[in-house]
Amino acid sequence: MQTRIARRLGVPVSLLGYGMWGLAGWKDTDEAEVELALDAAVASGVTFFDTAFAYGDGRSEGVLGRLVRRHPTKTFFTASKIPPKNRIWPAPPDAPLEDCFSAAHIREYTEKTLSNLGLPHVDLMQFHVWQDAWAADPAWPRAVLDLKRDGLIKAIGISLNRWEPWNGLATLRTGLIDAVQVVYNIFDQAPEDELFPLCRELGIAVIARVPFDEGSLAGQLSRDRTFPEGDFRRTYFNGQNTAATMDRIERLMGVLPAGMTLPEMALRFIISNPDVTTVIPGMRRMQSVSGNLSAETAGPLGDALIAQLRSHRWDRQPARKTD
Repeated sequence: MQTRIARRLGVPVSLLGYGMWGLAGWKDTDEAEVELALDAAVASGVTFFDTAFAYGDGRSEGVLGRLVRRHPTKTFFTASKIPPKNRIWPAPPDAPLEDCFSAAHIREYTEKTLSNLGLPHVDLMQFHVWQDAWAADPAWPRAVLDLKRDGLIKAIGISLNRWEPWNGLATLRTGLIDAVQVVYNIFDQAPEDELFPLCRELGIAVIARVPFDEGSLAGQLSRDRTFPEGDFRRTYFNGQNTAATMDRIERLMGVLPAGMTLPEMALRFIISNPDVTTVIPGMRRMQSVSGNLSAETAGPLGDALIAQLRSHRWDRQPARKTD
């Protein structure tokens, strides 16, 4: 397993990480297979595990805590996220910091996370939503520094809103942020414009999430597929988005090399970028762990294929709720 290190984290982490959304509370999740998949990932050298309180109201954090205790001789890098107080994803542009991350809320949910994990500290705590308008507010830095001083967290990060890689640059420039989590894949290449160069300059870790565009780049979407009630993808892949996505998937298949699968190409595109510290696909099944490990082992894509994939960039605008 390859490892990469970001200056502000100070420790190497596995290039292939483990996204733990969907391990608790999703329909059709086989908990026994989840345990096998997690153990297989650990045995293969995966060290970076990303969860959140919002993933099953702490149940996913509990899964991670049990995993760590099940492998006492292994090295883990644990990451979780504080949910916004108002429980709105993404944060509305005009939301005050106090409505999302008051000092008391930051402390309360960090302590809840540690209780769920059953661990004395978490390596990386992240704000689960973010607005750059909060960058200069003194409340969150004080709360974060108190958590570090008390030994409850080792590093702090922000998870950027989907399709808004620019909405955190001022916060990174405060010098307080150690890691940033962002949607990055063959379609969503915009983080390369400003975010990645700034992270490189400041030594901030980049955590690439949604590597398969919620499954479309893993070959899990078709024009007539309907996801079950309660599955996030049922909303994400509405009729309009499904059609537009499938148009692009079909064009993308035209550049897929013989002998390579679409999810392999998608994952290898991400690890080809040296600015990415770790990528965190969701892996609920052994088959996913095996496939992602094989892609990581195969390594970066060739320059010619990377150049072809540049033309498949898809810049999208986040939908905003209106009254």
